[in-house]
Amino acid sequence: MRYVWITFLSLVAVLLAVFLWPRPAAPSARVVPTQAVPVVAVVHRTPRAPTPVMNDRAEAIIRFAEQQLGTRYCYAGTTPAGGFDCSGFVYYVFKQFDISVPHSTAQLISVGRPVERSQARPGDIVVFTGTAATSTTPGHAGIVLSEPGEPLRFIHSSSARHESGVKISQVEGSGYERRFMQVRRVL
Repeated sequence: MRYVWITFLSLVAVLLAVFLWPRPAAPSARVVPTQAVPVVAVVHRTPRAPTPVMNDRAEAIIRFAEQQLGTRYCYAGTTPAGGFDCSGFVYYVFKQFDISVPHSTAQLISVGRPVERSQARPGDIVVFTGTAATSTTPGHAGIVLSEPGEPLRFIHSSSARHESGVKISQVEGSGYERRFMQVRRVL
């Protein structure tokens, strides 16, 4: 019986080798050397439909900011390689478009001009207090993604224990509601 199994397994091995073994390229085929390509996480999103409110510059800023989704949180960080804190993320994104904003949440509350929350549009900066219940000073910031009249959504670098890093959040119905301070327009 042992010889039957050996014969059977040998036959299976030969069949697998015949059907699965890589075949050489045809003589007329040109072999092109390949380079190793790093694996990069890709975040898929539905294309943003053009709106009369969002200009080309704001759209470019939003697309660039969304490319940073998933980048890790790092206190005082200002680069995708090292990670971002909230103001470092805002600073980095706007810097790529030659728009000078400070790497300080306390100073972000003074850039540009104030805008009513209901009029916030993509590319505006949104500023929140710190996480302490009694905090009244700026402690967090992000970039607005939503159109006027929509629930206020923003992209930011969060230090939250759960899902830290660059992500998208909404103000309404979250802890950001009580912490909301102001929207600033720099575009």
